[in-house]
Amino acid sequence: MNLEISTPALLFPAVSLLFLAYTNRFLHLAALVRNLHRDWIELKDEALRAQIDNLRRRLVLIRWMQLAGAASLLLCVLSMVGVAFSFPMLGNILFLVALFLMGGSLFCLLFEIWCSGGALQILLKRVEEE
Repeated sequence: MNLEISTPALLFPAVSLLFLAYTNRFLHLAALVRNLHRDWIELKDEALRAQIDNLRRRLVLIRWMQLAGAASLLLCVLSMVGVAFSFPMLGNILFLVALFLMGGSLFCLLFEIWCSGGALQILLKRVEEE
Protein backbone atom coordinates (compact mmCIF):
# COMPACT_ATOMS: atom_id res chain seq x y z
CA MET A 1 0.00 0.00 0.00
CA ASN A 2 1.39 3.36 -1.01
CA LEU A 3 0.33 5.83 1.67
CA GLU A 4 0.69 9.54 1.02
CA ILE A 5 0.75 12.14 3.76
CA SER A 6 -2.68 13.42 2.73
CA THR A 7 -4.42 10.05 3.18
CA PRO A 8 -4.48 10.01 7.02
CA ALA A 9 -5.48 13.67 6.93
CA LEU A 10 -8.77 12.60 5.36
CA LEU A 11 -9.96 11.44 8.80
CA PHE A 12 -9.53 14.87 10.43
CA PRO A 13 -12.87 16.35 9.33
CA ALA A 14 -14.73 13.16 10.28
CA VAL A 15 -13.14 13.04 13.71
CA SER A 16 -13.94 16.66 14.51
CA LEU A 17 -17.60 16.15 13.56
CA LEU A 18 -17.76 12.93 15.56
CA PHE A 19 -16.31 14.61 18.62
CA LEU A 20 -18.89 17.37 18.34
CA ALA A 21 -21.66 14.75 18.22
CA TYR A 22 -20.12 12.72 21.06
CA THR A 23 -19.74 15.80 23.25
CA ASN A 24 -23.33 16.84 22.62
CA ARG A 25 -24.54 13.35 23.57
CA PHE A 26 -22.41 13.42 26.71
CA LEU A 27 -23.66 16.85 27.81
CA HIS A 28 -27.27 15.84 27.22
CA LEU A 29 -26.84 12.64 29.24
CA ALA A 30 -25.09 14.51 32.05
CA ALA A 31 -28.11 16.82 32.37
CA LEU A 32 -30.45 13.82 32.37
CA VAL A 33 -28.42 12.10 35.08
CA ARG A 34 -28.60 15.20 37.28
CA ASN A 35 -32.38 15.44 36.85
CA LEU A 36 -32.93 11.74 37.42
CA HIS A 37 -30.71 11.79 40.50
CA ARG A 38 -32.75 14.63 41.97
CA ASP A 39 -36.00 12.78 41.18
CA TRP A 40 -34.61 9.53 42.62
CA ILE A 41 -33.77 11.20 45.92
CA GLU A 42 -37.31 12.60 46.12
CA LEU A 43 -39.35 9.64 44.83
CA LYS A 44 -37.25 6.43 45.08
CA ASP A 45 -39.11 5.13 42.02
CA GLU A 46 -37.74 1.90 40.51
CA ALA A 47 -38.41 3.16 36.97
CA LEU A 48 -36.01 5.98 37.72
CA ARG A 49 -33.46 3.44 38.93
CA ALA A 50 -33.74 1.58 35.60
CA GLN A 51 -33.27 4.86 33.75
CA ILE A 52 -30.19 5.68 35.80
CA ASP A 53 -28.71 2.24 35.10
CA ASN A 54 -29.34 2.71 31.38
CA LEU A 55 -27.69 6.14 31.45
CA ARG A 56 -24.68 4.70 33.28
CA ARG A 57 -24.15 2.18 30.44
CA ARG A 58 -24.54 4.91 27.86
CA LEU A 59 -22.01 7.18 29.59
CA VAL A 60 -19.46 4.36 29.63
CA LEU A 61 -20.02 3.82 25.91
CA ILE A 62 -19.59 7.53 25.20
CA ARG A 63 -16.31 7.53 27.11
CA TRP A 64 -15.07 4.61 25.00
CA MET A 65 -16.28 6.34 21.83
CA GLN A 66 -14.32 9.45 22.72
CA LEU A 67 -11.23 7.50 23.76
CA ALA A 68 -11.16 5.42 20.57
CA GLY A 69 -11.79 8.52 18.43
CA ALA A 70 -8.99 10.48 20.14
CA ALA A 71 -6.59 7.55 19.80
CA SER A 72 -7.54 7.26 16.14
CA LEU A 73 -6.79 10.93 15.55
CA LEU A 74 -3.45 10.66 17.39
CA LEU A 75 -2.45 7.64 15.31
CA CYS A 76 -3.38 9.50 12.12
CA VAL A 77 -1.02 12.29 13.15
CA LEU A 78 1.73 9.79 13.95
CA SER A 79 1.07 8.06 10.63
CA MET A 80 1.56 11.35 8.81
CA VAL A 81 4.80 11.90 10.75
CA GLY A 82 5.97 8.42 9.74
CA VAL A 83 5.26 9.12 6.08
CA ALA A 84 6.86 12.59 6.28
CA PHE A 85 10.08 11.13 7.74
CA SER A 86 10.26 8.30 5.19
CA PHE A 87 8.97 5.46 7.37
CA PRO A 88 6.18 4.22 5.07
CA MET A 89 5.72 0.86 6.79
CA LEU A 90 5.23 2.55 10.18
CA GLY A 91 2.86 5.05 8.58
CA ASN A 92 0.79 2.25 7.03
CA ILE A 93 0.56 0.29 10.27
CA LEU A 94 -0.41 3.34 12.32
CA PHE A 95 -3.02 4.35 9.76
CA LEU A 96 -4.57 0.88 9.74
CA VAL A 97 -4.74 0.85 13.54
CA ALA A 98 -6.30 4.33 13.41
CA LEU A 99 -8.95 3.02 11.02
CA PHE A 100 -9.75 0.11 13.34
CA LEU A 101 -10.02 2.46 16.30
CA MET A 102 -12.35 4.73 14.34
CA GLY A 103 -14.43 1.68 13.48
CA GLY A 104 -14.51 0.73 17.17
CA SER A 105 -15.64 4.23 18.04
CA LEU A 106 -18.46 3.99 15.51
CA PHE A 107 -19.42 0.53 16.79
CA CYS A 108 -19.74 1.99 20.31
CA LEU A 109 -21.88 4.77 18.84
CA LEU A 110 -24.22 2.21 17.27
CA PHE A 111 -24.53 0.35 20.57
CA GLU A 112 -25.13 3.60 22.47
CA ILE A 113 -27.91 4.54 20.03
CA TRP A 114 -29.46 1.12 20.60
CA CYS A 115 -29.26 1.67 24.39
CA SER A 116 -30.94 5.05 24.04
CA GLY A 117 -33.93 3.24 22.55
CA GLY A 118 -33.89 1.06 25.68
CA ALA A 119 -34.34 4.16 27.80
CA LEU A 120 -37.50 5.00 25.91
CA GLN A 121 -38.71 1.42 26.31
CA ILE A 122 -38.44 1.82 30.09
CA LEU A 123 -40.76 4.82 29.95
CA LEU A 124 -43.21 3.12 27.60
CA LYS A 125 -43.34 0.04 29.84
CA ARG A 126 -44.11 2.27 32.81
CA VAL A 127 -46.98 3.91 30.92
CA GLU A 128 -48.40 0.52 29.94
CA GLU A 129 -48.31 -0.66 33.56
CA GLU A 130 -50.38 2.33 34.71
